Amino acid sequence: MSAPSVGEFLRSRGVTRRDFMSFCASTATLLGLPPSLAARIATALEQARRPSVIWLPFQECTGCTESITRAHGATLEQLIFDAISLDYQHTLQAAAGDAAEHARAQAMKDNHGRYLLIVDGSIPTGNAGYSTIAGHDNLTMLKEAAEGAAAIIALGTCAAYGGIPGAAPNPTGAVPVGEIVKDKPIVNVPGCPPIPVVITGVLVQYLTFGKLPELDALGRPRAFYGQTIHDRCYRRPFYERGQFAETFDDEGARRGWCLYKLGCRGPTTYNACATVKWNNGTSFPIEAGHGCIGCSEPGFWDKGGLYQPLSTGRWGDARTVGTAVGVGAALGIASAALARKRQRDAEGG
Repeated sequence: MSAPSVGEFLRSRGVTRRDFMSFCASTATLLGLPPSLAARIATALEQARRPSVIWLPFQECTGCTESITRAHGATLEQLIFDAISLDYQHTLQAAAGDAAEHARAQAMKDNHGRYLLIVDGSIPTGNAGYSTIAGHDNLTMLKEAAEGAAAIIALGTCAAYGGIPGAAPNPTGAVPVGEIVKDKPIVNVPGCPPIPVVITGVLVQYLTFGKLPELDALGRPRAFYGQTIHDRCYRRPFYERGQFAETFDDEGARRGWCLYKLGCRGPTTYNACATVKWNNGTSFPIEAGHGCIGCSEPGFWDKGGLYQPLSTGRWGDARTVGTAVGVGAALGIASAALARKRQRDAEGG
């Protein structure tokens, strides 16, 4: 008996046609596709067979696993993630020890050339014993699993760029997946941790079209990493008017002014936090009163202090960023002066 299709699996879990079509429409929007393609996504998902996925957690904190699997209810995104055949993930699987390693070897053999490989965490190269699974070092496991993979998803900033393990002085010689594997398609899904819907979008694109999404220069899905946090931040108007919080408890902070001077990395960080948000779309760090720390960018941990303005750190060209803020402040001052003049004129008239 053949394995059920994704559509059959979702129906068996009680997903209605209306909810399914709504999910397909919103997914098309998230991926930057025309709404007319929602029907095509639905048809492809209904007929697609559950792909084999092998997930290798290396030097990581389990935060990425928590982000992907933790939710406040049985969402369709969770069910899509459940609809893949997750054949190995030592944090989530019931099997352990020899049984778990046998499952991994069998899945790699049975699905050679077709399975998706998810890598979570950086790979130590300084000493094979720094990080092992069942007595196997991370570097050897990655090379073995990558050889038969159709594509690789580097999940989280550690897998995509080296992350915190790769920060100075990098005692383990941590490197990202892309420095080890050179002959396979790699999709970087950075973030510390990444937003759950991003990995869902990548999987849906693969299931629907049989190919990976369009990537930017850093190998990230352009649909989710095509704009900066600053581009879509609801505090952007305060930036344009030159209204900045100077401390976390001053009047500007209480009024929700721009957090640039408190170290917000929004202008140089590409991610969908400001639009997709976290916890079922409830909020994101800036909305909670804390500036963006730039966790989806390479080397974010080493680039200046977390609370230093961009113009004083090592994030790009300090003159460019400083000029931008200066222009924002100047525009704010000019706008305020014009508003006061209009008010005086109205009162005088």
